[in-house]
Amino acid sequence: MTKINKLMFREYDIRGIYGEDLTPDIAYLVGRAFATKLTELNKKDTIVGYDNRHSSVPLMQELVKGLQEGGINVHLLGLVTTPMYYFSWDYLNIKCGIMITASHNPKEYNGFKFSYNGIHNTYGKDVYELYEIIEKGQFSEGKGSLTHHDVKDAYIELLTKDIHLTDRPLKVIFDCGNGTTSIVAKDIFQKLNITSIPLFAESDPDFPNHHPDPCVEENLKQLKEKVISEHANLGVAYDGDGDRVGVVDEKGNMIETDKFMIIIWRNIYNKVTKKKALYDVKCSKSLEDELIKLGIEPVCYRTGNSYTKAEVVRGDYPFGGEYSGHVYFRDRFPGYDDGIYASLRLIEILSNTNKEVSELLEGITKYYSTKELKLEVADAHKEEFINKVKEYCLNKNYQILTIDGIKVLFDDGFALIRASNTGPNITYRYEAKTEARLKEISTEFNNLLTKIKEGE
Repeated sequence: MTKINKLMFREYDIRGIYGEDLTPDIAYLVGRAFATKLTELNKKDTIVGYDNRHSSVPLMQELVKGLQEGGINVHLLGLVTTPMYYFSWDYLNIKCGIMITASHNPKEYNGFKFSYNGIHNTYGKDVYELYEIIEKGQFSEGKGSLTHHDVKDAYIELLTKDIHLTDRPLKVIFDCGNGTTSIVAKDIFQKLNITSIPLFAESDPDFPNHHPDPCVEENLKQLKEKVISEHANLGVAYDGDGDRVGVVDEKGNMIETDKFMIIIWRNIYNKVTKKKALYDVKCSKSLEDELIKLGIEPVCYRTGNSYTKAEVVRGDYPFGGEYSGHVYFRDRFPGYDDGIYASLRLIEILSNTNKEVSELLEGITKYYSTKELKLEVADAHKEEFINKVKEYCLNKNYQILTIDGIKVLFDDGFALIRASNTGPNITYRYEAKTEARLKEISTEFNNLLTKIKEGE
């Protein structure tokens, strides 16, 4: 039996460094385990797609082999974005699948997102169960078929038919970061009645221009410069597999996702029946404040694409999202997170007003926030690390929220410290009503994190 690093089986996917923890042999075993689970669920067909990483094809080949030998019929999409894979759940009417991707992780990583229900990705114990099936080595047996599908044209039609633009002349820069959106973004933007300028829209799994994570501001440097030099109305960027969006306004300023969500809610609040919004613990209180102004009930939830997507469906929210760039439109769209579609909705809003992006945020409550910061901590130590933060806060009698890590709630700000589910990191973020108070909170908790780290 091939030795498997259990830590690759994370809260909502399987992810590791290719050639070290993650190999084609492991992909084969994941295929056998997934086939075994599907057989238990009386399912005989599954969808498989993969992103543009160097390792995706060899992983796909062995994954498909494992699925077929487990008796599952494989419907192979080939090279697709993760949203194209989500689209295929409904388009092919096959409500399960595996997407080979490491999203925004560095190029040496890869992994598997998978679903049993064609509604949201699997998370928690259902991820760990695959590891247990592999450990037991008792797999289903069979001889599954292989069918190839091309969903690109149908996917483009779905995205563009819903977008209603006026004659307002707009100029938009879209940055694919050489990720998988490079295979489809240009085709989509060419269908719009706007001027669009591609940036790094050639597929290159070495990501030579910048890391494909649009919610890290330094990765938007070239996009900001292009927006300014081209006098564009908007800049948008996508992550490696296309399920997240980043936004730059006409002045070259990054618009965080919680601010993007404010723009969307201001546009749709009087068009939806259910007045309830889901957002994750990382989001600024400015979003909560604005929702209350609009008469929308704010609901704070844990971070994690699999969790937030499942909760948006369970709670029947018309729109929701999280700070990392995942947003879910369910008012006029199937509800999966799609970076390109999210950018099209913002373009539609701009097209139907004379305002610029920065003006769409006028009147929001001003808070001072840090970016999301990271501290490298080994996966095996993250739980203990968070427990020590919790102990400190309880000793200080702080009010805390524990739905995801520790969020310390002050009257004039917050400190959020949580374990990353996608890498060996503790992530943290601070916010306050004044710069001076932000500095106090930052100093207190930075000192705490340093003390805990040094005591490892």
